[in-house]
Amino acid sequence: MNCLTTSWGEFALTRFPEDSRDLLRAWDASDAYLLRHLEGIDGEPTDLSGTVVVLGDRWGALTTALAGHRPVQITDSYLGRQATRANLARAGVEEDTVRLLSTRDTPPERIDVLLVRVPKSLALLEDQLRRLAPAVHAGTVVVGTGMVTEIHTSTLKLFEQILGPTRTSLAVKKARLIFCTPDPRLTRTASPWPRSYTLPTDVGPASGLTVTNHAGIFCAERLDIGTRFFLRNLPRRRGPERVVDLGCGNGVVGTAAALANPEAEVLFVDESYQAVASAEATFRANAGPAARAEFRVGDGLSGVPAESVDLVLNNPPFHTHQAMTDATAYRMFAGSREALRPGGELWVIGNRHLGYHVKLRRLFGNCEVVTSDPKFVILRAVKR
Repeated sequence: MNCLTTSWGEFALTRFPEDSRDLLRAWDASDAYLLRHLEGIDGEPTDLSGTVVVLGDRWGALTTALAGHRPVQITDSYLGRQATRANLARAGVEEDTVRLLSTRDTPPERIDVLLVRVPKSLALLEDQLRRLAPAVHAGTVVVGTGMVTEIHTSTLKLFEQILGPTRTSLAVKKARLIFCTPDPRLTRTASPWPRSYTLPTDVGPASGLTVTNHAGIFCAERLDIGTRFFLRNLPRRRGPERVVDLGCGNGVVGTAAALANPEAEVLFVDESYQAVASAEATFRANAGPAARAEFRVGDGLSGVPAESVDLVLNNPPFHTHQAMTDATAYRMFAGSREALRPGGELWVIGNRHLGYHVKLRRLFGNCEVVTSDPKFVILRAVKR
């Protein structure tokens, strides 16, 4: 746990789920830089008396520090939202003091201060700025923040094109601020997302399917090579069973499993609201009316009853924002073991160098290589 010190108080902040062994902080220099700017340490303090919207707050640091101003948080991350709840509670703040929205919710009708934590995905930034632009007025204070490695010319162009004239601050501790002056005269078009594309004809049951992607989804404009390899080598199963597409993204893997086994019921799970919306759209567009599916935004398989699942299909992430870590993959594997029935299987695809077989053998007591190529490996672990 790390403490963030501001003029509004000192806040003990953690990521979610909380892990005492996790050395990654719940805030960084860009969060601190933005808060210092709002406090007026480097100039005049910002008037926060109107409607304050915090977009993309990763672990709730900004929302918690600004809780006294009753901000609206908009996030695509379920884990980020849960971290915000925990950090607010730790600070003694009632949850109804702030308004927690997802990127799929209707945004406020008026925004007086818009604070933007620049996301990794430029598409998600564009989508959200276009969704929020109608609520921005000439007097709205717009300030973005991010590490220098996260703010590019293309980032600034989006602010400029969608909201108005944009400039940046000097870098402080490898962080930078973005200042944008809204121009009501700009022609503001709707978000170009979601987008769709058609899969190639060589990916098994998913061949030729139409895939829907909301902004921010990994490889939203084409099929990535890892998923292509996974689709070509999915397990061939029949009969009634419960299948989980864990970390579902646009849902193409779970949809392929449903098409290959019409008797299966598929649970699509992701911590991204945009991903689960994409998965549902993909499934509805391709599966028949009798196909059964559930769509859940959540923390992996937490909340799924023990020994209720027959098959888990998983392409785990190996990073969280800018940090490389296998903590998420390990939690996914452990959650899968808990949720699987005896004899149930976890199928995992990953880059060969990640060494997932070591963790799977430790958790399941077994792991076999289904197939591999020079870049990827598909592993199978069975719950005994």
